[in-house]
Amino acid sequence: MAKYRLVLLRHGEGAWNKENRFCSWVDQKLSSDGIKEAQNCGKHLKALGFEFDLVFTSVLSRSIQTAWLVLQEMDQEWVPIQSSWRLNERHYGALIGLNRAEMALNHGEEQVKIWRRSYDVTPPPITESHPYYEEIYNDRRYKCSDVSQDNLPKAESLKDVLDRLLPYWNEKIVPELKSGKMILISAHGNSSRALLKHVEGISDEDIMNVTLPTGVPILLELDENLHPLGPHQFLGDQEAIQAAIKKVEDQGKVKSAEKSNPTD
Repeated sequence: MAKYRLVLLRHGEGAWNKENRFCSWVDQKLSSDGIKEAQNCGKHLKALGFEFDLVFTSVLSRSIQTAWLVLQEMDQEWVPIQSSWRLNERHYGALIGLNRAEMALNHGEEQVKIWRRSYDVTPPPITESHPYYEEIYNDRRYKCSDVSQDNLPKAESLKDVLDRLLPYWNEKIVPELKSGKMILISAHGNSSRALLKHVEGISDEDIMNVTLPTGVPILLELDENLHPLGPHQFLGDQEAIQAAIKKVEDQGKVKSAEKSNPTD
């Protein structure tokens, strides 16, 4: 029997998810479909009888908005929420704002997969000439972080995400988990993948094949040493979840029409 249970959640679809762009640290609200995903997630968790004591989110709106909607559907709006930049999405550096399918056409699907899914490959860093540089680094939310704005990342590999996430996991989340609290982490695709890699001991190679769809809760059941009792479980209609996973994987591929007409 599980000593501790934890629910991980990648936020609902955002506007740039819909447009297939690298969103990263650009702040985006949920799309209309993303709102529905978060609401449906909350309804499903309520039907399964989950009762949360504490929620952790990143400082990005799509993560926080997802948590709000989930708790609202569960009639648990009173549950405390703690937010930290350490749960932010991976910083994609110079790739921020670019379309994944167009990148695959220009650089090849394998290169885009490496940028998106590899463990220790860092994309080119963002520079001050980038159109979203000022928006990110002048954002007031980062003046409240536990590192100076000068020390915030300019690009990250998944390994870098795990390195900045682990202190928060060990110092903030684990003590609450060990105190017996039922916790929801509403985060992002890559911060959730990084955490899964750490908790489940997923290899550097195998993490490339771990894909998390938006708005689908993931249950982790852990023993007294926080070791998994089994693989993580996607909660919901399994056929629909597999279709959603494939949709995410296909984001980094060239569209069939572009393959047929590469010069158009």
